[in-house]
Amino acid sequence: MVTAPERRAAPSTVRIWLVGARLKTLPVTVAPIAVGLGIAHSLGPLSSPRTALTLVFAMGFVLGTNFFNDYSDGVRGADDDRVGPVRLVASGQASPRQVFRMGAALYAVAALAGVALAVTVSWWLLALTVACALGGWFYTGGSRPYGYWALGDISIFLFHGVVAVCATAFIQLGRVPLLALGAAVPIGLLAGALLMTNNLRDLPTDAPAGKITLAVRLGDRQTRQIFVSRICCAFAAGQLLAFARPWALLVLGAVPFALVPVRRVLAGARGSDLIPVLEHTCLLLLAFGGLLAAGMAL
Repeated sequence: MVTAPERRAAPSTVRIWLVGARLKTLPVTVAPIAVGLGIAHSLGPLSSPRTALTLVFAMGFVLGTNFFNDYSDGVRGADDDRVGPVRLVASGQASPRQVFRMGAALYAVAALAGVALAVTVSWWLLALTVACALGGWFYTGGSRPYGYWALGDISIFLFHGVVAVCATAFIQLGRVPLLALGAAVPIGLLAGALLMTNNLRDLPTDAPAGKITLAVRLGDRQTRQIFVSRICCAFAAGQLLAFARPWALLVLGAVPFALVPVRRVLAGARGSDLIPVLEHTCLLLLAFGGLLAAGMAL
């Protein structure tokens, strides 16, 4: 029989798992899907079942990867001196086994959605399913995680930019229009800016923990410059899309969302002061993605 103290100590509350899921970063998933759907809508009718499966596929892998990151970083001790939001394993709110199982369960749901899409759209989507699973796990998992060797930025650009936008359009249309590749660039850049905010905050603790991110290689000053340049290049790329879709200029409406994170990063915000920057960068990505999706659809 479980005693009352044991019940209070059990790390199984909904709140704990919601914290571990890192729901505030979901714009990095929603934005590229919205853009892909906007492009597909301009070229043909959208399929509701395919859209639903796309969301399940993406959310399953992204949330599952968040838990696998929590697990891998936690068992390595990379989150022991963390400044940002709480991590389940490092804080002791959940055991490594529990966090691993949650990640595996979400991956299983995503894989089932991938199989369903492969059956209804194209068997090539099975390869995409495998690539997403391996890419998510080896980001911080395995003996030589590529996220610990300054390759996380490339991964984010590819998976949350190119792959997410193009795969979403492909699932709806059965092909990848050239416009999808162009629209993936600004989304990938902003996703990379979001990651750089996170790595800038963890700059003092990542190197001692053996986590050599691009921010660690570049140093504080250059990391801040790259962050700002990614945002500026995203807006420039968005305007270039106006040659194909004039309504793409709607992305300029997201400029106000860029002011807070850019100003704070250039002002030298550090540690916990970068948490609001992370949140505002998420809002920027969501606003930019929504406006670009509308511009593509129109």
